Amino acid sequence: MSKIQLVDSHCHLYDEEFKPEIQEVVARAKQAGVQAIYLPNIDKTSIDPMLELEKDFPEFCYPMMGIHPCYVKEDWQDQLEIVRDWLAIRKFAAIGEIGLDFHWDLTFKTQQEQVFAQQLKWALTYDLPVSIHSRKATQQCIEMVKQIGNGKIRGVFHCFGGNSKQAKQIIDMNMYLGIGGVVTFKKSGLDLLLKETGLARVVLETDAPYLAPVPFRGKRNEPAYLLPIAEKIAEVLCISMEEVGFSTTRNAYDLFG
Repeated sequence: MSKIQLVDSHCHLYDEEFKPEIQEVVARAKQAGVQAIYLPNIDKTSIDPMLELEKDFPEFCYPMMGIHPCYVKEDWQDQLEIVRDWLAIRKFAAIGEIGLDFHWDLTFKTQQEQVFAQQLKWALTYDLPVSIHSRKATQQCIEMVKQIGNGKIRGVFHCFGGNSKQAKQIIDMNMYLGIGGVVTFKKSGLDLLLKETGLARVVLETDAPYLAPVPFRGKRNEPAYLLPIAEKIAEVLCISMEEVGFSTTRNAYDLFG
């Protein structure tokens, strides 16, 4: 068992890829020192498998509730109603994965903005943190959080890939930067960013099964691979892996409660 303590603040562990060996994946995560895994919802189809994981691994898997921006389609109003109904009947760790994604398809750009705005308002209503997806839309997400939240929304910009100016804005809003496998990629720039920000507002994540870190890049990611992420951050900041684990785990628990 690893001495380091880690939290995976963003992991799609309910993905079909994990189903055949979920017990082994969870065992490897615990062996690597992972204390908790937070599960961002995608749309109505991911709710049942996500809640099954919560039941199968209590006090280890913690579900969020929300609509991923890439899943905002023709039925976006129905999807929002489902999220609203779930938030009304039980507690979740956060509202997520929510946000804006302007990378591939802008067909539902306006609807993405409407859905994001509504879910930010629910974060205020239910006093829940948010997990924000902001691909090719980081500054707009920042502006919407500022406008709607008025300093009262807390959360994390998952898989942060913005610039140092945007990182400072997020930190100044008392929000967190989600750092995962991309930090191990050459020329990602996250090493330089971390030297500027330190770990005071950083949480670790895998985004598994996506974005596996070096030396597993190109393969299926999993929560146990938080270890090479922590190792890279420790190397960049010239501190111990234990210190990386302690700081980022404390931040994750401060964020999610």
